[in-house]
Amino acid sequence: MKKKILVGLITAGALLNLAACGSSNGSSSSSSSSSDKALSGKIIAGGSTALQPLAQQSSTEFMAKNTGVQVTVQGGGSGVGLTQVADGSFQIGNSDIFAEEKSGIDASAITDHKVAVVGFAPIVNAKIDVKNLTSQQLQDVFTGKVTNWKDVGGSDQKITVIGRIESSGTRVNFDKFALGGATEVKGPTQDASGSVVQMVGQTPGAISYVALSYVDTSKDIKDISIDGVEPTEVNVVTNDYKVWSYEHMYTNTKKETAADKAFIKYVAENNKDIKKLGYIPISDMKVERDADGNITKK
Repeated sequence: MKKKILVGLITAGALLNLAACGSSNGSSSSSSSSSDKALSGKIIAGGSTALQPLAQQSSTEFMAKNTGVQVTVQGGGSGVGLTQVADGSFQIGNSDIFAEEKSGIDASAITDHKVAVVGFAPIVNAKIDVKNLTSQQLQDVFTGKVTNWKDVGGSDQKITVIGRIESSGTRVNFDKFALGGATEVKGPTQDASGSVVQMVGQTPGAISYVALSYVDTSKDIKDISIDGVEPTEVNVVTNDYKVWSYEHMYTNTKKETAADKAFIKYVAENNKDIKKLGYIPISDMKVERDADGNITKK
């Protein structure tokens, strides 16, 4: 009888030890798994200045949640973003245009991640008394055919067209969808959206264009309608207002890391900041647009 009790106690003890070992191993495994999932690395996300406010705000929040990752956001224009991510200088290339639209870029070597949609609006100095231009009037102004506001319904004042550098994705989209591919008149240019807003606000008679995320009436500028259609989110999602694009974050297909993909996912899902900063969630769009500009309804 005693022998049976002793055997039972030994067996129970052995089972307890096995359970403890199993619990210890499970804890170790869980700890290891958690450690394996911790992100680390350095990310340079550069290019589009239209996307810069969203990328910058998202990077601050992302780094607070992922302390092992350092994200640096830069401007320079969409062309710079595409070129630098293709050659490996940037981990993420921010762009307002498809890679297929940029000459000299092997689009098959980089991966497109669409994170938002943004509209682009003509902006004028706040003292300009014009609220709307037809597509033809807009083209005439930006090509230099019309040089005085009185010829398009405004006061007698010289028009100063402020352009963008050729690597600007904002320029590519505006020229393509607002100007019908027309060539802009030569004149003063700016390489960043913030600089454009500042210059238009300080220059009497000035006109230019920026992403809606930069339209701030407190900066002595205002947007104007095209063909009677206001540049608003409501009009962009239906393509009633046609001057818009996707905001892309490209990665180098062979070099992309878990941290790169996690940051891009965070930006794309950051609907709070997307809406707050003047962008549009892709899920809100009623249409889709391809690299050739073709529109299809969802």
